[in-house]
Amino acid sequence: MKIGLDIMGGDYAPKATILGAISAYSALSPSETLVLIGDKDVATAMLQENNFNPDHFEYVHTTEVIGMGEHPTKAIVQKPNSSISVGFQLLKESKIQAFSSAGNTGAMLVGSLFSVKAIPGVQRPAMTAMAPKLKGGFNMLLDVGANADCKPEVLVQFGVLGSLFASSVYGIENPRVALMNIGEEEEKGNILCQATYPLMKESKLFNFVGNVEGRDVFSDHSDVIVCDGFTGNVILKMAESFYVVTLKKGFKDDFFDRFNYEQYGGSPILGVNAPVVVGHGISSPEAIKNMVLLSKNMVESGLVDKIKQAFQ
Repeated sequence: MKIGLDIMGGDYAPKATILGAISAYSALSPSETLVLIGDKDVATAMLQENNFNPDHFEYVHTTEVIGMGEHPTKAIVQKPNSSISVGFQLLKESKIQAFSSAGNTGAMLVGSLFSVKAIPGVQRPAMTAMAPKLKGGFNMLLDVGANADCKPEVLVQFGVLGSLFASSVYGIENPRVALMNIGEEEEKGNILCQATYPLMKESKLFNFVGNVEGRDVFSDHSDVIVCDGFTGNVILKMAESFYVVTLKKGFKDDFFDRFNYEQYGGSPILGVNAPVVVGHGISSPEAIKNMVLLSKNMVESGLVDKIKQAFQ
């Protein structure tokens, strides 16, 4: 297995990405190779500075970078030699089996759709994030930003994607799938939620348990929570702020420690023809390591093939 890592993407790249690659190496088996995509000279020099043998990795050299503030579609088209564009070309050609980056999120989404493309039948790929539960475990929230506006049938598909991800990668048996709403009752919500509820209720592709409210995100009423990307992104950013606030207040608590984004590595793009993971722009070496390991787990689980089967 070859896992591609964009070493140029992220606010603290390439230092954080290369240090993260070093950390990930010890957790990979001899049959698993990390392919560093970016400036090889910078990478090898930094690895040597950290007394790490550069021969442990493979390299695809490029110095062009898509900046965090660049327009995603224009950047992908105008910068074919950027680390993100090159990574997706390698993924398309099956020279790597997974690709991850903490770079421009929009470029990662566009690159996914332009290169490996959406799985036939999937209307809109989704991004997922984790919300820790008070009693252990976590809720998977999707979408968290790829699709600000959604149709009811798209939310139903998110339920399928989230359920397969939860069961395949995290081993959750018969995951409980819920719809984010402003009330538990079936008739509650805006037009989107009212139209989505009966479709999810009728679906045989996942275990639908009804509506949940914002206060249920950290409870054990569900395992997967479906919403449009606008709502999901607001919830995600609010949840991330909890961890920052506890640090600033000097408050130490195991539950709030689990809000630390570093533990989860990144957000998979579900519904495309290969494992793709997008890391947080401020990813630390620990987050980069976990992003690589999540990519590996997605390959090992056969998740993409399972999604293809579900959407046949």
